[in-house]
Amino acid sequence: MPVGVNEGVVTRPSLGELLGLAWPIVVQRSAQVVIGTTDALLVARLGEAALGAASAGGHNAFALFILPMGTVFIVSSFSAQLFGKGDLPGARRYALYGLGVAVLAQILCVAAIPLVPTVLGKMSYPPEVASLMAEYLGLRLLSGGAAVGLEALGNYYAGLKNVKLPMMAQLFAMVLNVVLDVVLIFGKLGAPAMGVRGAAAASSIATTLAFLGLLGCFFKGVGIPEGGTVKTKLRMREMLSLLRYGLPSGLNWFIEFAAFIGFINLVVASLGKSELAAMLAVFQINSVSFMPAFGLTSAGAIFVGQAIGAGRKEDVARTVRLTLGTTAAWQGAVGLLYLLIPSLLLAPFVEGDGAAFLAAGMVVLRLSATWQLFDAVVNTFAEALRAAGDTAFCSIARGLVAWVFFFPGAWVTVRHFGGRETSATLWLVAYMAVLALVLWWRFRTGKWKALEMTEPQPI
Repeated sequence: MPVGVNEGVVTRPSLGELLGLAWPIVVQRSAQVVIGTTDALLVARLGEAALGAASAGGHNAFALFILPMGTVFIVSSFSAQLFGKGDLPGARRYALYGLGVAVLAQILCVAAIPLVPTVLGKMSYPPEVASLMAEYLGLRLLSGGAAVGLEALGNYYAGLKNVKLPMMAQLFAMVLNVVLDVVLIFGKLGAPAMGVRGAAAASSIATTLAFLGLLGCFFKGVGIPEGGTVKTKLRMREMLSLLRYGLPSGLNWFIEFAAFIGFINLVVASLGKSELAAMLAVFQINSVSFMPAFGLTSAGAIFVGQAIGAGRKEDVARTVRLTLGTTAAWQGAVGLLYLLIPSLLLAPFVEGDGAAFLAAGMVVLRLSATWQLFDAVVNTFAEALRAAGDTAFCSIARGLVAWVFFFPGAWVTVRHFGGRETSATLWLVAYMAVLALVLWWRFRTGKWKALEMTEPQPI
């Protein structure tokens, strides 16, 4: 099928077009936050051991999912570039390659289930928590492939600028998960009370059904432009290309998540109960305020990919400036709230008088206003570089800054020189600042312009 530049593609988006593409992504990601929060709030009624098992089990499951999920994020880059070229069948092939990664992830997750009790037994969890967590993970890992597949198809549709269909799939998963949580955790409507296992079963069922629904839409051509369902032969070199660019993208997410977990468990945990609780509360507040910024930078990356595919790389810088300005405006407004009303934002997390918690939390929250702006820079340029295929550099840069600069510095300052929550937070600010500078410099070099993720197509 002869293809060329898609003349209808937008390579110089307006603010309205950027916001129009971003808001469904914001809703989609916010739905995922609601799922995790609901699980924790409901399981907490069963006691501290159940809450610890479900919360830690969710984080451990995510740690196993994050590498393949991060890998299939690259599907949106291929899909956007091929959409820009007018090669819709090619974009479809990359969705199928992403589904192949999901199948492999499912096999590995199932293979890992028998190993879970042994691995948990070597950790320092209390026996009751470890036992409940093993039950949780035994059910939660059954949906690993569905979680990765949902991301693969969501990123395929996003590259075509159809972000509403993946949003609807995530909203369906959110609503179903909440309903099933109530039914399966507490044994409502004639179902047995499964406790922590019920939370895992609810998440697995909701994720799997949402994936199957989106998969059905994909094969029926729902939400796909005309010509996008034409079947062509799969190509091994394209699958290898997806892994070439996708694996560094997955490692990028995995490396940062690992550094974050290490920072919490080995640095912040040593500060004391109130300081640890305050830091975790601030991270929870940040995760909510981060969603609009994530949606904006993801939308900007889609426009970047389409401009590259359309052969209009000269339009990329303008899109990046628009994305950065909009994201920084949001993050700056959030940072201003952190400075002005920190106690009000922390109030929902306070138990009892909470004096020590509030004292530490207000310091950390006010300091986090600084990293909000650096975070806007990091995510804008990281997403733009991913859209261009410059994933290997981003992965290496993030790994070096996280594990050579940030984590050792925070560890030494807190554990050996007696630093407190202020010092730990300043290392987070420094991490974001250095990474922002590195990614900005990489984009400015223009090396991403020489990358060719997709093969030249005959006109």
